[in-house]
Amino acid sequence: MDLTARISQHFHESAQIKLDAVELLAAPIAQAIEAMVGCLLNNGKILACGNGGSAADAQHLAAELVNRFEIERHELAAIALTTDTSIISAIANDYGYKVVFAKQVRALGQAGDILVAISTSGNSPNVIEAISAAHENDLRVVALTGRDGGLIGEMLRDGDVHICVPANRTARIQETHLLAIHCFCDGIDCLLMGVSE
Repeated sequence: MDLTARISQHFHESAQIKLDAVELLAAPIAQAIEAMVGCLLNNGKILACGNGGSAADAQHLAAELVNRFEIERHELAAIALTTDTSIISAIANDYGYKVVFAKQVRALGQAGDILVAISTSGNSPNVIEAISAAHENDLRVVALTGRDGGLIGEMLRDGDVHICVPANRTARIQETHLLAIHCFCDGIDCLLMGVSE
């Protein structure tokens, strides 16, 4: 096996998927940014959830908002629902893993908040339950999925935003999700700080 060639293939494939997706995803990413800025300006907060690599993405988003992205600004209200092992394990033990995010959305989410729901397949049962809880409590949903969007793509409502990466390979979907998250952070900062470039 030629490792260098294989690595090069990963780079080229990742770059090509992002280039192929830009026209499809730029508008919904912009909608998501505008929704998040509106939420934050109205004293709302952003909740984020996902499993595995998507859990890491949820935490990455929250960290960039609470701390900072690339420019200095005040702290922004964001919570990753993937981080409190006592809450997650208690819910999973008592009620099942399917509701580990939904119960947190009901406890922490308020009308006008935003749930960023991340699932590469669009079929993660606990993310689906979190979206249902968000809808019940008048939170808007920004969903990051891949492939055909799965069940999540079918359950989104008017006012929700769907960012569906047109790829089948989990790694490529996650890489594009991370780019979308960085676009969120940059766009939020630009709108809040009045950056015109």
